[in-house]
Amino acid sequence: MRSAEVTRNTLETRITARLNLDGTGKGTLDTGVPFFDHMLDQIARHGLIDLDIQAKGDLHIDAHHTVEDVGITLGQAFAKAVGDKKGIRRYGHAYVPLDEALSRVVVDLSGRPGLEYHVDYTRARIGEFDVDLLLEFFRGFVNHAAVTLHIDNLRGINAHHQAETIFKAFGRALRMAVETDERMGGQMPSTKGSL
Repeated sequence: MRSAEVTRNTLETRITARLNLDGTGKGTLDTGVPFFDHMLDQIARHGLIDLDIQAKGDLHIDAHHTVEDVGITLGQAFAKAVGDKKGIRRYGHAYVPLDEALSRVVVDLSGRPGLEYHVDYTRARIGEFDVDLLLEFFRGFVNHAAVTLHIDNLRGINAHHQAETIFKAFGRALRMAVETDERMGGQMPSTKGSL
């Protein structure tokens, strides 16, 4: 099993992230931010990644530190779980619709952090949740998982649908990228010999 656990404690947050890349999609999520938990559950379900995230943050200020630090901690756990990357597909992509919304996510487990995030939400808040924080989550994840990630919301009217298609597509792209590719025969998926 490719699994990992990482704990991150700061003056602003206390977070533990556990994941199993070879799971069944079980999510146990308690960040104190209900909409964010709903989005993280999309990663688990659609990525077939068992995900357990427990977070306590300074929510009396706002959700910024919690959401960003969950991205950082999850990125660290992902990097640890994926290991040396020998024999995996490395690349993953997904298009996901939800009613009028459509998003595309493409990932490369490159060992190089890079984020292209192109999302124009139709409103600034989904319930009480500030949509700007989703960029902070993905930035934290990318920088600590050392992956290249392209996120494009191609269309959408409902901001909840926009966000949900992004997280579903992200889960599915990760699922594809970490799959074992039998044709690779355990080789490194890079002409450099390392990622």
